[in-house]
Amino acid sequence: MTSDQAPREPLPTLPLAASEIPLDDTLPRPAPLTGVRREIWDRALPYLDVRDNDAHSLYAFALAAALLDALPGARADVVLPAVLLHDTGWKTVDPADILPAIAGRSGPAGQETIRRHETEGAAIAARILADVGYPARDTERIVAIIDGHDTRRDALDLDDAVTKDADKLWRLTPHGLRTVGAWFALDPDQTLRFVAGRTYDRLLTEPARTVGAALTGLARTDFSVQRAA
Repeated sequence: MTSDQAPREPLPTLPLAASEIPLDDTLPRPAPLTGVRREIWDRALPYLDVRDNDAHSLYAFALAAALLDALPGARADVVLPAVLLHDTGWKTVDPADILPAIAGRSGPAGQETIRRHETEGAAIAARILADVGYPARDTERIVAIIDGHDTRRDALDLDDAVTKDADKLWRLTPHGLRTVGAWFALDPDQTLRFVAGRTYDRLLTEPARTVGAALTGLARTDFSVQRAA
């Protein structure tokens, strides 16, 4: 604001009537977490109480559902359970080892930590899917996707690509940026640069790259608006 600009006057409040608010069922929704997906989620939850994995998995689930709408060749019956279960293996890792591994500070030992969460997560997923009576062929694909979702750079197939993209896009959401920033004591600008540098060039599908670019642009705009204010 320059010295000759008057402060902006706040707009007066205008209460809206309930009839002026669209009904909730008219708005877009993610894929429902019901039926067998709910059974899978309920069994996964005890393994997701570390590293904000419960919230992360739900955000990734919503992102995966949106990507599935744009990529009809991918199978929801494989992708959505894979997303719900992909990070259950972090429960088996010493919490003190998690952030150094993610940050890349612990070298080969950190890669072993990341790899362990994949292999253990694949085993947990196999047990949960067997418990709910999930089809064997789909279970095999889901387990293969989880076993390598971070360390395997290339995708096994489109289902794997969508799972990987949904997992990584979470980092660029407001919740993801807040969470990662808190993990590493970064300010918002540092967080975005850290996250974007590890995310955008690893996205595998065109819809995910579009969403990633939009989220990054919105975050940068947020910073610009805050600085201007």
